[in-house]
Amino acid sequence: MINTEQKALSINLNNDIYGTFAEIGAGQEVARYFFKVGGAAGTVAKTMSAYDMAVSDSIYGRGESGRYVCEERLQRMLNREFSLLENRLRQDRPSAQFFAFANTVAASSFKTKSTGHGWLGVRFQSKPNEPPSDVILHVQLLDNQNYLQQEALGIIGVDLVYACFHYIDESEKFISSLMADLSLNRIEIDIIKVKGPAFAKKDPRLLNLELIKYNFSQAIIFDESGKILQPSDALYKSHPLILRGSFRPPTHVNFDMIKSGLDAFKKDIPKDQLDNLLVLPEISMSKLLEPGGLENEDFLARVDLLSALGHKVMISNKNSFHDLNSYLMKFTSGNIGFVIGIYNLEALFDEKNYKEDKYGALKLIGTLFSRQTKVYVYPAEKKGKGIFHSADANISNSLILLRQLLIEEKRIIDLTNYHPDHFNIWSRDVIKMIEDGNNNWQDMVPQLVADTVIEKNLFGHKNQPI
Repeated sequence: MINTEQKALSINLNNDIYGTFAEIGAGQEVARYFFKVGGAAGTVAKTMSAYDMAVSDSIYGRGESGRYVCEERLQRMLNREFSLLENRLRQDRPSAQFFAFANTVAASSFKTKSTGHGWLGVRFQSKPNEPPSDVILHVQLLDNQNYLQQEALGIIGVDLVYACFHYIDESEKFISSLMADLSLNRIEIDIIKVKGPAFAKKDPRLLNLELIKYNFSQAIIFDESGKILQPSDALYKSHPLILRGSFRPPTHVNFDMIKSGLDAFKKDIPKDQLDNLLVLPEISMSKLLEPGGLENEDFLARVDLLSALGHKVMISNKNSFHDLNSYLMKFTSGNIGFVIGIYNLEALFDEKNYKEDKYGALKLIGTLFSRQTKVYVYPAEKKGKGIFHSADANISNSLILLRQLLIEEKRIIDLTNYHPDHFNIWSRDVIKMIEDGNNNWQDMVPQLVADTVIEKNLFGHKNQPI
């Protein structure tokens, strides 16, 4: 595997690649690599750091937000630096592939020892004289010392520039190469955004799924139009209501769970904050990572269906409710609600599921119910036994008193506004009917879902010849 210094030298020795480095907030860490390895005259047209805020404003403008570490500031930097490069040097370098690298970063300082974060991006030409393309990342710098955060920033910056010129046609390699010389405890990549002719045939959402597959990112959120959202922005000050599921495909029971859960959740939200309520279907990436797992396109089909039905969608690498709850609490101090079925509740209170974890059931269940988190339980009909609610769930004997306490404290709440005729709808049955050509599955899903599955031949559906 080629290392960071080798990547920087390779670019320096390529006479066709020429560009600018503009870095704010954490020094000239990326440019430093290109100077350190030698031959930088072959690559670097200019390097600069508008470190003082007034100087930065005079060059790039104040911007609407007034913030310095934000995507808007990064875009202003890329716009200015790439335009200057084209205007000043295109006549002298007619065959060059120009690029502008920029970052704006808040690393830890003497005043604060908190982890840092930053935006970094490259505007580049994948071919000479081609209109430019953009790659933009938001990263969390996880080292606990400033110089280590700067070092990590320099490495990922070089990796990003190199990937733009060498792996643009290989999505998995493009993503995996971004952390080639970094461990997962040093940097987390929250989001990747791309645009331009170099990515004309790529779905940007697939690149974000690759981030989660490699554990470079913990979660991604798509809005109702399929636009990629940064979780920290989407969850900020929100009261999220989460329904975990496969949604393969979304069925009537999924939406009945959302509706009945939402009716109950609203009662726990202050009336003046109802506008901050966020309904969020969530799909775990774990099934995609299993041997013989599903394809990326399968995940995106489910995202498209849920988005078309008016929902934002989260895809995460969280296998458990308590891990997901801890993740959500990083971004919001609001109420958190989970809508779950009886069988999920039984799994949650089954001690066998915690044997491999050093913290055990009490610790991890406690993590789930920390702060303002509540679980809303959607009932099920068990053959010959009637409708089961939370108190009827079959759970480990040692956890019965804990379950009862959480019910009495209204941290576990039974849903009441539900449709019993949906109890017998299971996604696995719908999938089998689709694959077998049994059209009865269409009665188990919203009409839009049925129409889309048929039109696009999703989930193993095959249109019958006329």
